[in-house]
Amino acid sequence: MKVLKLFGITSCDSCKSAQRWLEEHDIEYQFHDLRQDGLEVQMLERWSDNLGWEKLLNKRSLTWRRIPEMDRENLTKARAIALMLENSTLVKRPVLERGKFTGVGFSADGYARVFKKDGR
Repeated sequence: MKVLKLFGITSCDSCKSAQRWLEEHDIEYQFHDLRQDGLEVQMLERWSDNLGWEKLLNKRSLTWRRIPEMDRENLTKARAIALMLENSTLVKRPVLERGKFTGVGFSADGYARVFKKDGR
């Protein structure tokens, strides 16, 4: 079975909730801190291909609001990926990945559906 990876930021409340949920359900995972462990273009390309870059880009973040409006307009996949590489907090978190499965964000109900279907 492929290793379950959880990508996020240590201080992120959604990431903490996801970790707590996985631990409470005895699901093994590896945590990858996007700030400390890094963020690579290959990750963003893979996640964008699976989810769509629009879903991956966190437009609710403080970082997003600090980006000049002219840089936020008429985004393309390439430009969005470049922005996320420059600012890891622009990646919506957490990203959950195992094999070809990729999910983004956390909700207890969503995780329950994923892992019921997945069988762990």
